[in-house]
Amino acid sequence: MTAWLNFLHFYQPANQQKDILSSVVEQSYLPIFRKIAEMENIDLTINISGSLLELFERDGHNELIELIKQSVADGKLELTASCKYHALIPLIPESEIERQIDQNQKALNTFLGFEYEPRGFFPPEMAYHPKLDQIIKKKGYEWIVIDEIAASQEKNFPRGNKIYALDETGIKVFLRNRRASNLIMSAVARDTETLKRSLRDELKEPYMMTGMDGETFGHHRIGFENFLFKILEDNTLGVTGISKFLETEPDLPVEKIRPRASTWASSIQDIESGIQFLSWDDPDNPIHKMQHQFLNDVLDLVEKYPENAPDYEEIRACMDMALASDHFWWASAKPWWSLEMIEDGAFRLLEVTQKMNDEDAILRAYKYYIGIVSKASEWQRQGVVREMSMKQNEILRIPFKDRTLGVGGAEEGVYWAFIDMMKEQEKLAAEKGDYEKAILWRDAAYKLDKKQDIYDTINVIDLLRIELGNGPVEEKISEYKEKYRSLRGGQPEQRGA
Repeated sequence: MTAWLNFLHFYQPANQQKDILSSVVEQSYLPIFRKIAEMENIDLTINISGSLLELFERDGHNELIELIKQSVADGKLELTASCKYHALIPLIPESEIERQIDQNQKALNTFLGFEYEPRGFFPPEMAYHPKLDQIIKKKGYEWIVIDEIAASQEKNFPRGNKIYALDETGIKVFLRNRRASNLIMSAVARDTETLKRSLRDELKEPYMMTGMDGETFGHHRIGFENFLFKILEDNTLGVTGISKFLETEPDLPVEKIRPRASTWASSIQDIESGIQFLSWDDPDNPIHKMQHQFLNDVLDLVEKYPENAPDYEEIRACMDMALASDHFWWASAKPWWSLEMIEDGAFRLLEVTQKMNDEDAILRAYKYYIGIVSKASEWQRQGVVREMSMKQNEILRIPFKDRTLGVGGAEEGVYWAFIDMMKEQEKLAAEKGDYEKAILWRDAAYKLDKKQDIYDTINVIDLLRIELGNGPVEEKISEYKEKYRSLRGGQPEQRGA
């Protein structure tokens, strides 16, 4: 049976509003951790950032705190090491990477009430850079989780039939299966039987690793936590923790790899173009440029500040929080945008500078702060954000409708063949009382029609072929293509009915 390493990542910004955090806790975190606590046989590897654990304590989420503590103590949960404030590792100095890891470890130990030694490491956003290798070796971690894009070769993606390891350090590398992860996160598969059929090839391998935001279940998708529970309860899916798998792994060959700098959102084209960190460091984004200049200026000031000064620890703590990647991400406008988060990030850097009482530095900081907030306000006011978002969507998606109906001719038949098959599957599912599946097909057809398909409709088309078989699908497409060939005239424009 395949070992499914179902990794979950839990994170909220360190300054998250109490009402928003409360909603996430009630909709997602509490249901998930209650379920884990009540299950007898479960071993799950997760990441919870140290800053989020402190938020739970800040806002008095006591039941949640006890559930997590007890599940870790009982061996039901394995926690990874990471960066306390979700800093993007490739874009900060190595000294700050180490400090973020150390601060996260302190937060884990304080929260749990005992010394906890993580065996694995999760880089926020699965943002990998080769400079990380020696750091995690120095910290004594046995493995790291990153996205398969980092180790893909052209169109060939890694498989779960071997153990991968970093070439220089020998640290084990677990590579996130994108297709399987997206199939679940997009809610294309909503029941375990559909999921098994969709992942039939992956589930033939010795192991498979998925990686998803924990908030997907219940917060981003209301009620979706119930699907997660079905996955965890289905013994045939073999969900297990990463370290436990390593302890009991079959005799698999080991392949040394040199992963490429990337994130779990990077594409092969992004990597080849050198813009794999576009959402945090876009070379064409003047706001990003100012943000990084500001950050580096303040880091330089903090590095030179005397460690024996009475306010040093307070200043360092503020600097740690200012390294969070959120304000860069929300300034990308491709398509993520939040003027509030951009201002908050700039203010945190300004605040660090103000605590050092250096008039020249404070003046520079104010200029950066005003420049960032002014440019962001200008972009929002003048519609630049909307325009950038639209252009990015055009790059990221070529809707199925445009690739078929938009091309015209017999390709119109391909579009209508899939719409027809989806509607037929919706009808059959509804007649059987399988309303979840009926909704799946209804939503898929809607997304095709409204050009809202980016990743998930690819998975739905795969499901259609699994449900009907390739033969019937191809027959239906051929039938509709022939129909549209007979209807089309010899001129670009159509005349008459």
